[in-house]
Amino acid sequence: MITKGIRGAITVDSNTESDIRKAVVQLLGEMVKQNNIESDKISHVIFTVTNDINAAFPARFARIDLGWDKVAMMCFNELDVPNSLKMCLRVLIVLNCEENFEPKFIYLKGASILRG
Repeated sequence: MITKGIRGAITVDSNTESDIRKAVVQLLGEMVKQNNIESDKISHVIFTVTNDINAAFPARFARIDLGWDKVAMMCFNELDVPNSLKMCLRVLIVLNCEENFEPKFIYLKGASILRG
């Protein structure tokens, strides 16, 4: 068994706890679905947010809404690059998997331009 990273991103409608929660649940839900992720196979998760998102920690909603209470997670600020996408939440799920696993990266809403 090896580890592989699965990237994802989504834009958040507004800097509120409710909108951050919606974005986290939508993005992680789609990542889980598209990659058939079982939570006990997750090594760790890293969240980053642009500096205009600070109303809540994204990891909190992964714990509460997805039940990832045994998963190591951290939240960080994204590098503030001029003219970069605003209101963006990014995630890296590091998964323990078989060598032949092909991760499907998920980019939703305004973040679709990051991999378009």
